[in-house]
Amino acid sequence: MTTTPPLLIATTNAGKIREIRHLLAHWPNLRTLTDLPPIQEPEETGATFADNAALKARYYAGYSDLVTVAEDSGLAIDALGGAPGVHSARYPGATYPDKFRNLYAALEPHPRPWTARYVCAVALVVPGSEVPRFACQATVEGEIAPEPHGTQGFGYDPIFYYPAYGRTFGEVEDAEKLAVAHRGRAFRILDEWLMSTRGESLR
Repeated sequence: MTTTPPLLIATTNAGKIREIRHLLAHWPNLRTLTDLPPIQEPEETGATFADNAALKARYYAGYSDLVTVAEDSGLAIDALGGAPGVHSARYPGATYPDKFRNLYAALEPHPRPWTARYVCAVALVVPGSEVPRFACQATVEGEIAPEPHGTQGFGYDPIFYYPAYGRTFGEVEDAEKLAVAHRGRAFRILDEWLMSTRGESLR
């Protein structure tokens, strides 16, 4: 696969970069936004995770002239009508502990269990194309823990309780999380597609 084109992963999030590099370890030439000059982020106006993933992939492919993979992910809580959803990163709160407190305040009137899911949508765009060459979405079901636990992972992981493990994602190692989590599932689907096409679909 030495002749395969570079693949830009459109994120500067260190936690996501660490996970995605592990998940796409077969791909020989991965780049991220941290390898490029700074660029203003696009406004995420999509109504769904898939909309925002495609929007970001098109935007950064146009900027970089590289085949670009973008993802949009977040937490959807049933008691809150699917919120924070596509607004997960922009949910009120300057830090994630602040966001947790605001979420718990919103959840307080609702009976437990607070069922929830993590969602990850992925889109791959070839420069010059408006339509993703590849797209997929994956989820992992769980609950919101009564209080945060753990310091592993990032984002909402300390409050996302995964019943099969009996722990939050903040209490498990990276390998355990990626084996079942939304981003792991979505990027394994992408990796299988990339390996099956051997890069031919990216030209």
